[in-house]
Amino acid sequence: MGLQCGIVGLPNVGKSTLFNCLSNAKAQAANFPFCTIEPNVGVITVPDERLTKLAELVNPQRIVPNTIEIVDIAGLVKGASKGEGLGNQFLGNIRATNAIIHVLRCFDDDNVIHVDGSVDPIRDKEIIDTELQLKDLESVEKKLQKVEKAAKTGDKDAKKAFDVLTVYREHLMSGKSARTAPVIEEDKEHIEDLWLLTAKPVMYVCNVEEKSVNTGNAYVERVKEAVREENAQVLIISAQIESEIAQLESYEERQMFLEDLGLEESGVNKLIKAAYHLLNLSTYFTAGVQEVRAWTITKGFTAPQAAGVIHSDFEKGFIRAEVIKYDDFVKYGSENACKDAGKLSVEGKTYIVQDGDIMHFRFNV
Repeated sequence: MGLQCGIVGLPNVGKSTLFNCLSNAKAQAANFPFCTIEPNVGVITVPDERLTKLAELVNPQRIVPNTIEIVDIAGLVKGASKGEGLGNQFLGNIRATNAIIHVLRCFDDDNVIHVDGSVDPIRDKEIIDTELQLKDLESVEKKLQKVEKAAKTGDKDAKKAFDVLTVYREHLMSGKSARTAPVIEEDKEHIEDLWLLTAKPVMYVCNVEEKSVNTGNAYVERVKEAVREENAQVLIISAQIESEIAQLESYEERQMFLEDLGLEESGVNKLIKAAYHLLNLSTYFTAGVQEVRAWTITKGFTAPQAAGVIHSDFEKGFIRAEVIKYDDFVKYGSENACKDAGKLSVEGKTYIVQDGDIMHFRFNV
């Protein structure tokens, strides 16, 4: 679907190290600011245990997992909204993404320099928030100027747009992000053409030292408190641990390494899954002897829309969808067994696809 999460953060917080672990694309991870000059894009496989289980039951010729794109974006400093450092480039790159993964340094290490001289994740967060908010404020004020004249002449649509944009302007001027503005969903159409940076969904990743990966630390607690009103997920990851895991060749070695640390799964796996949900995505499956495949859709897609992800002809000529729930497929072991047990349902054009549905589409063009 071409959806992207952008990894952002100040220089030297662990962005590129995490990106290296996420992707086979190797962003240079060096101990100096602005190491990542161009945004690196990695196509990341989404881990899904259900796909593995279906493949065991069906024994297909090939397995195709879901993927999303992760973009490692150049480090940002104060003044970016005015073009300082790599500011214009950074802001342009982040505008092109659909969601933000904000990496915060939550560890002490004298060997890794900090661009501002000390470790303070809240200050770091506020630096980036402020730059994004200032850029958004600039965008909102430009549009306000355009609609103001029309609003004064009595144009109802322009008056509504003016009122909504004024709420956003006041909210941004108070140092808050657009995503938390007190605006109802239907009124957000007035900012859609602005692609506001702080309206994008965000997840905070606290990069900690090894000993804090299970429990967090004082820095993490401060981050959680600071983002409480944002309704944003906070993930705890050790980029150092993830880079060590990435160097292990076999799945068994990685699992043993995780067990030794008391971890059920790697931070990278947690991050990819969280990024998938941050993008408001869902998964349905097709399962046959040729291929077991995971398909990415936006949550709330109807059956014809989901069919269109495979091919536009499937959506245009949609007749019906045959649906088996994942748990039923696993319980009965095959499509035919599910049919015999009455666990295959026939759904029409209004059916909302549920995460984990196994689907077969009937169409005619």
